[in-house]
Amino acid sequence: MSKRLRSSEVCADCSGPDPSWASINRGTFICDECCSVHRSLGRHISQVRHLKHTPWPPTLLQMVETLCNNGANSIWEHSLLDPASIVSGRRKANPQDKVHPNKAEFIRAKYQMLAFVHRLPCRDDDSVTAKDLSKQLHSSVRTGNLETCLRLLSLGAQANFFHPEKGNTPLHVASKAGQMLQAELLAVYGADPGTQDSSGKTPVDYARQGGHHELAERLIEIQYELTDRLAFYLCGRKPDHKNGQHFIIPQMADSSLDLSELAKAAKKKLQSLSNHLFEELAMDVYDEVDRRETDAVWLATQNHSTLVTETTVVPFLPVNPEYSSTRNQGRQKLARFNAHEFATLVIDILSDAKRRQQGSPLSSSKDNVELILKTISNQHSVESQDNDQPDYDSVASDEDTDLEATASKAHRQKSLDSDLSDGPVTVQDFMEVKNALVASEAKIQQLMKLLGKDAN
Repeated sequence: MSKRLRSSEVCADCSGPDPSWASINRGTFICDECCSVHRSLGRHISQVRHLKHTPWPPTLLQMVETLCNNGANSIWEHSLLDPASIVSGRRKANPQDKVHPNKAEFIRAKYQMLAFVHRLPCRDDDSVTAKDLSKQLHSSVRTGNLETCLRLLSLGAQANFFHPEKGNTPLHVASKAGQMLQAELLAVYGADPGTQDSSGKTPVDYARQGGHHELAERLIEIQYELTDRLAFYLCGRKPDHKNGQHFIIPQMADSSLDLSELAKAAKKKLQSLSNHLFEELAMDVYDEVDRRETDAVWLATQNHSTLVTETTVVPFLPVNPEYSSTRNQGRQKLARFNAHEFATLVIDILSDAKRRQQGSPLSSSKDNVELILKTISNQHSVESQDNDQPDYDSVASDEDTDLEATASKAHRQKSLDSDLSDGPVTVQDFMEVKNALVASEAKIQQLMKLLGKDAN
């Protein structure tokens, strides 16, 4: 990030100096204190990333910088710019405000309740409004005006809207026009690079036909972002998409051991999920990877004696009201998996994602995600024959945040074969990265235990 930009910016939420985090989907820079609140909201509200200590795709960072420089924050604080808001007592948070409740209440109102966003006139049919907004988005993405598209998305325009007359999506339009930053913004809001138009062409095809080869390569990366992030979490490497390598399947450190019966059962249940349920589980695991990595970065960059408190720790994935209660429960249970358990689940997902993309047949089953999580956790009780072992059948709570106490104590005996053509990861590579992640988790556990003692 340029020195000029960094020295001139202030936190979008409290105007504090030198923000070190970004909210990607909001197009804003935020300070450490405000970031602690953003993290507790969940990725469906704010997707945060550290500006220095987290790797960035260059064009994604450029997209956030452009939005910030062009006043994206005014979208989220529209009504606060009205002088009448001062009379009504509504005001922006300031650096001197306490994180809780002052800054937290303001940030929740701003991003979760969208209390200050400009509202459109009410219509009897909301779907008509959404369709109109999506058509405007479809037309706007061919230009470089990012803030206009962000405003439309904030009001309800759909990034994957399929235009009935044009026969394509906004991402097709942006790709044809070579609008890299618009493509980044649409992808952040869920646009699928693999969507076909009425002729069967994808946005990648549009970009290549238009001679926008850098954009085409970036769209392929976006298309594999989920599996790339999971692989990088395990081994610190990403596939070489330019040369046709789209998956890396790491090997576990205990690859010489045979799969236990319950491990095989867990893998079978995963394979028998419908594509829809498998995608949901993969997305949830992606969110959990993001939570673990972001928490590790956040804790490593803080002054533990002042900012780190029980209210700034994010012990499990926040509830997403758009998901069912069952799915939210399953998402929270992922936090109870220790490093080894979680790594094996990630590898299973990577392996099955590759199998599904290659079109291998699926077996029919009515098993759901909850059964997979139970089977993975239950398999550790085979050797001990301990029937009192928890099945992870309770939802994580604020009082139940000790990851070490709730995780299983035994190691799973399992291995997965790597596809040599995809560049298998060595045991040494895996263990080096995993040891760093375990150390981060241990630091979180120690801090939480100390906080618990202080509270008593």
